[in-house]
Amino acid sequence: MRAVLLAGLLVPFVAGVALAQSDVIKERKALMGALGDQTKAGAAIMKGDQPYDPAKAAAIFKAYTDASTFNTLFPAGSNTGDTKAAPAIWSDRAGFDAEMAKFNTAVQQGLPNIGTEAGFKSAFQAVAATCRTCHSTYQAR
Repeated sequence: MRAVLLAGLLVPFVAGVALAQSDVIKERKALMGALGDQTKAGAAIMKGDQPYDPAKAAAIFKAYTDASTFNTLFPAGSNTGDTKAAPAIWSDRAGFDAEMAKFNTAVQQGLPNIGTEAGFKSAFQAVAATCRTCHSTYQAR
């Protein structure tokens, strides 16, 4: 009887944990996709494929600001499933969090300057550099 009761309590718990991990993976993939779209738009401005637009610059940096807690979407146990997150996120959590702090600092330092094309380009380059560094270590290819 105890075994049946225990199984009855344990199965929903395990299923809930698996679902929660799946949800956090979906959430971080959606956020990364949105950031990727904004970064592509910024890159188009950098290359001259799109004209500088202060409203677009503001939207790009709003997306970056909104992602300030992105690293919280990598809780323990969310390293399996449909994810490109590298194992280093969990084995070097301090390093991953430090990279996220560098991203946030670059965003905050650049934000006051995005009202001009030159300011946007400088700010965007600084943020993009933190993205490249983080992806080279913490994204599985």
